[in-house]
Amino acid sequence: MKLFNLSTNHYLSSKIIPMFEGSKIVIKDVLVREEIFSKKFTCDLNKCKGACCTLKSEFGAPLLEEEISLIQENVDSIEEYLSKEHIKEIRENGFYEEKQGELMVRSINNRDCVFVYYDRDIAKCSIEKAYLENKSSFKKPISCHLFPIRISNFGGDVLRYEKISECDPAEIKGKETNKYVYEFCEESLKRNYGVNWYSSLKEKAGR
Repeated sequence: MKLFNLSTNHYLSSKIIPMFEGSKIVIKDVLVREEIFSKKFTCDLNKCKGACCTLKSEFGAPLLEEEISLIQENVDSIEEYLSKEHIKEIRENGFYEEKQGELMVRSINNRDCVFVYYDRDIAKCSIEKAYLENKSSFKKPISCHLFPIRISNFGGDVLRYEKISECDPAEIKGKETNKYVYEFCEESLKRNYGVNWYSSLKEKAGR
């Protein structure tokens, strides 16, 4: 998944912090914006065509330092699903880069994530594909897994819903499935914060 670089190291400002007041819940020092538990969302790949992996931007999906070694350990299996162009990019330039002090996945022509493969006309993740076929031990970067939730940091994690027009079909489908953002992201939230944290989120959200 390729996303805009939204790490908040570049957005720290006392002028911004007040926007979080009055529209949040706090769970174990993690601030959750109101839209996480009020906005309905369910991915509709047939409509969006995997747009989050192919958004035009000079910034790729954020990576944690420990995720780099996990991807490297499994890169041979991951490459099985990639085009020659993407494999060439990875082997010649690597699969990640650092910009403005942030680690991120490399992309092709500032668009396709280097790990994208196409299932007909839908962009999908080769990291996740290898994992689902039991060829890899790493599912995907947590920034990709959490989408459309993005993590900012203002002295602690701040979770917010990342609104992009390409995900309008997901909001429509979310109303059909009656599933909220935090419910859609249940697996990734549990992965990042734990089962007990997620249970507390559900309780505070009244679900």
